[in-house]
This record gives sequence, structure tokens and C-alpha cells, in this order.
Amino acid sequence: MSFLIDSSIMVTSQVRQYVVQVIFSVTFAFSCTMFELIIFEILGVLNSSSRYFHWKLNLCVILLILVFMVPFYIGYFVVSNIRLLHRQKLLFACVLWLTFMYFFWKLGDPFPILSPKHGILSIEQLISRVGVIGVTLMALLSGFGAVNCPYTYMSYFLRNVTDADILALERRLLQTMDMIVSKKKRIAVAHRTMFQRGEVHNKPTGFWGMIKSVTTSVAGSENLSLIQQEVDALEELSRQLFLETADLHATKERIEYSKTFQGKYFNFLGYFFSIYCVWKIFMATINIVFDRVGKTDPVTRGIEITVNYLGIQFDVKFWSQHISFILVGIIIVTSIRGLLITLTKFFYAISSSKSSNVIVLLLAQIMGMYFVSSVLLIRMSMPLEYRTIITEVLGELQFNFYHRWFDVIFLVSALSSILFLYLAHKQAPEKHMAL
Repeated sequence: MSFLIDSSIMVTSQVRQYVVQVIFSVTFAFSCTMFELIIFEILGVLNSSSRYFHWKLNLCVILLILVFMVPFYIGYFVVSNIRLLHRQKLLFACVLWLTFMYFFWKLGDPFPILSPKHGILSIEQLISRVGVIGVTLMALLSGFGAVNCPYTYMSYFLRNVTDADILALERRLLQTMDMIVSKKKRIAVAHRTMFQRGEVHNKPTGFWGMIKSVTTSVAGSENLSLIQQEVDALEELSRQLFLETADLHATKERIEYSKTFQGKYFNFLGYFFSIYCVWKIFMATINIVFDRVGKTDPVTRGIEITVNYLGIQFDVKFWSQHISFILVGIIIVTSIRGLLITLTKFFYAISSSKSSNVIVLLLAQIMGMYFVSSVLLIRMSMPLEYRTIITEVLGELQFNFYHRWFDVIFLVSALSSILFLYLAHKQAPEKHMAL
């Protein structure tokens, strides 16, 4: 868990606005508290009335942050970066928030997510719409991760890179750099010559002297502009060659790493996850085609099938509780860790001094919606007796819709990722051959 805390600290330490740090920290804290309450449901920690109260409080606070506070402050800091709107930034921030609320509310119209009898500002109205966005995000990340993980771990997908390939590319990169230096020297010498001529010779007098100076300067400028265009093209080529060289070095290191014991272990994990990916895509397709949603959690169902097949005496209820606790714990830790790693990389990739506040608030929004949606989906992985309070707190939501929606988006994301990685893997050797 130290990594999770370190990641949140790294993100918040890059912003100077105290309110942004507080909003991100509170969102992270209440998101983790929801997962803690799930563990409490399985272990039976605290009284049921106390757990119900904390569930209600936790959901009310995080919905208040996600629907009202974060969107308003995102609009406020966006307007603050626009000089023309500084005097009326509070007014424009309210306008942006009202625009967000309009589209956020209209989001629920095309989806059968809620019973129509609930009030406008009820928890069900808010969490149903947050759930659609969060489940979509979860499915996109899960679909890409299910495909990218075996592609990254398995040595089968590594290109065959030799030292001769790296040496040839480095030699071409050095040649390109020499050409850039040579042409820049020509430009510098031409500029110095033109400057010296301007200092040594007086300004041309007479009509023919003016014509001569104009024609020579135009010819010289055209020649220099042509050389500068060649330099720009060579610099772009050098950047591509440098990236290709770095990619070949990284691939060579991965090939060497795959020969170690740890590399072979991750290679085995790659095959395991590839089987899991195929099974997940197959089950998502089955669920979509037959409009199927599981009524029993996977752990209890798996134990029942095993016990019936082997014909042994087994306390299904007792062991399903402990195995569900371990499974849900693994899901929670890996979900938080994976999301924070992705958000941290994204933040460092695009943040700047002006945009850091907006980006951190966007990350808080994504993180909160992701974790709220995780509760909706993890609920199905829990035995029936442990999800009673969660179901009461969440209200009369159409839980089956969220699972079907997750399967649809997951399938689209996984198939798109397979196509993208296939084209990228196929194009990479051709690109090296062209270079």
C-alpha cells in the first residue's frame, strides 16, 4: 500500500493550489474507504447499522465531490488561465458547471439505469450516471490491459534484434548528425560573410548599385532558406532514427531479460493471461448474445461445480467467504495500483505549470468515478449475504445493465486493442527494413 500513497503524494505535490490538493486527497481517501467497507462486509466488522451509516456517508460525500465540487473547480481553473475572462471568472465557472450538469443529466436518458420513481437529487440519480461513465472507463482499461499484458510479458512477440541491426542504425544516425552539422556550418559561414560584406562595403549608391544589392541578397536568402529546409528535414529524420535506436536497445534488453529466471516467469504469466484474455472475450460474447448475467458469485459457483464433480463433503459457505475475501482484496489492490500507475504516467506526460491544477482535478474525477463503478461491479463477485447492505445503499439500480454494458465495452476495447497491436507489431519490422 506504500506505493499507492507515494503515487498520490507525487501527483498532489506538483500543484500549488491547496484546494486542489485537498480535493484529490479526499477523493482518494473516500475511494479507498469504500473498498475498506467491502472488506468489512465480508469479515463482519462493525454492526450492520454502523456499516450502513458509513456506506451512506461515504457515498454522499464522494458524489458531492464528483458531481458538484470537482467539475466547478475544473471550470474555475480553466477560466483562470484565460486572461480575457479574469474579471468574471466566477461567473464563467458557474456557466461551465451548469453546462456540465446539463450533459451529465442528459447522460441518463438513453440508458435503462434507474427506476423513474426516484427524486431528482437522490443518490440513485447521481450514482447511476456516475456508474455509466466509470464502468465505461473500467471496461476500456480492462479490455486494453487484458490484451496488452500478455503482449508485453510474452517473449513470443519480441522482434529478433541483433547487434548488427543496432550498429547499422547508429551508424546512419551519426551520418545524419554529421550532415546536419555540415549544413549548419554552411549557414553560419554564409551569415558571417553577409555580415562582413555589410560592414566592409558602404551602402551602394546609384541606381545600378541598389539593383545589384537587391538581386544578390534575394539569391543568397533563397539559397539559405533551401539549406535550412534540408536541415529541418534531416533533424526530423534524426529524431526518428534516435527513437528507433532507443527502441532497438530496449528490445535487445528485453530479449536478454527473457532468458533469465524472472523473465521466464513473466513469460509464463503472459501465456496464462493470454488464456484468460481469450476466456474473458468468449464469456463477454456469450453474455452479450444470450443477454446473460450471473446470479451467483464466481467463487461460490466454482466451488459448487468442483464439489459436485468430485463428490466430496465441503463447507461451501465457509470457504466461499474466505476465498471471496482474498479474491476481492486482490481485485481492490490491483485496481487501485493499476489506475494510479496510469494516472501518474499521464500526469507527468502532459502537465505544465498552468495546466497542473486542471489535470489533477480531472484525475481525481476519473479516479472517483472508477472506484464508485468498481463497487457496482465487485458487488457481483461477493456472496449474496455479503452484498445486502451494498444493494440497499446503492438503491434500486439496474445492476444487470452495468454488467452487460461492461461486457459490450470490454469486447470492443479488447478487439480494438488486438487489431491495434497486430498492426503495430506487423509494421515494426517493415519500418526497420525501410530505415
